[in-house]
Amino acid sequence: MTTPGLLADLTARGLIHDSTDAAALEARLNAGPIGVYVGFDPTADSLHVGHLLGQITLRRFQLAGHRPFPLAGGATGMVGDPSGKSEERNLLDGETLARNVESIKNQLQNLLDFSPGASSATLVNNADWTSHITALDFLRDVGKHITVNQMMAKESVKNRLNSENGLSYTEFSYMLLQANDFKHLCAEHNVELQMGGSDQWGNITAGIDLIRKTLSRSAFGATWPLVTRSDGQKFGKTASGAVWLDPLRTSPYQFRQFWIQMADDDVEKYLAQFSLLPLEDINAILSDHRTAPGQRLAQRTLANEMTALVHGHDAARDAEGAAEVLFGGDPTTASLAALSAVATEVPTSTISRNDLDDVFGLLARCGIVASTSEARRAVQQRGIRINGVPLEDGQTLAHNGFLHEKWILIRKGKTTYHLLELGQ
Repeated sequence: MTTPGLLADLTARGLIHDSTDAAALEARLNAGPIGVYVGFDPTADSLHVGHLLGQITLRRFQLAGHRPFPLAGGATGMVGDPSGKSEERNLLDGETLARNVESIKNQLQNLLDFSPGASSATLVNNADWTSHITALDFLRDVGKHITVNQMMAKESVKNRLNSENGLSYTEFSYMLLQANDFKHLCAEHNVELQMGGSDQWGNITAGIDLIRKTLSRSAFGATWPLVTRSDGQKFGKTASGAVWLDPLRTSPYQFRQFWIQMADDDVEKYLAQFSLLPLEDINAILSDHRTAPGQRLAQRTLANEMTALVHGHDAARDAEGAAEVLFGGDPTTASLAALSAVATEVPTSTISRNDLDDVFGLLARCGIVASTSEARRAVQQRGIRINGVPLEDGQTLAHNGFLHEKWILIRKGKTTYHLLELGQ
């Protein structure tokens, strides 16, 4: 059974920017399962948090009993969508695109259920039905049904035509390729709804028109608002770059911290848009958050949920444990997995037991202080903590033992850490 009121829920969460006939779409959603697709162009070997809203939207539909079709753009990725871009992307070769598509498949499987069933997710790759089409066939079967007037009216096309970089014919053809994707999925998989960011509206409506003209069928489209930050900066970007879903690019700890560090003005919006919690629960969390904003309840709720969705519950738990240690918590109570996460985030050195007696020299060599004299001063001023406890003058670094029989965590001040790992 499908859950009624899905479109109303999406609207209440601020997730509907444009849609075709809302009443007709709501009636179709309530009538039974519908196929819905969202596209992801594999321009890198990992998706990033800017893509996450599309994946979570598909998950919402799946949880409501509908059939999600995430699309990996093995074909459109070779062209590049001009929407929201000031200049043309670098074109990728087929081998790179194939490798990127495979990586994206694995990330999509973390958020969607691909096991057999009535609402099973189906991953599709538009290279499978596009790569063998000749240019003449494409112009005859697709191009003749979409007017240049319609394509020129697209906002991103107008912006690029008026820019110094202009717009290549390759990018101009992107709308036709995406329209053909919608037509193919409608004909072959009975997909009736395409969703995407608001910059995709022109591409989506072109597909709806193509379906009407060539298949004599109705189809639907809806977009969510582009995700933006209150300070005007691009969502998903940090000082160190994009926040990736691949744990080798952005660790689960760093991924969690991205959400934790959100401004209060942003998290109120993002919690409703990204969280799968019911709106009643979200409103209760936000009410408690406003009462004591310093506790960052809304940020912690969203951070834990998003990290669990993308990286799994174990990684989310370990990232939270690592954060507790790195923000002043007692490291002696941290799990082995949490300290392993800490080891990926702070400088780490391997030591032998013979090194432990040279306290000041070791503190200087590991870089926690600049010299042995500074090390001596810091210890005398109780400014060095070993496994959470101030180091006293005359004590060795192993005075408080080892964490899980292998680590010593050194802390200077509030934020400077170094992890010593006992060698074999």
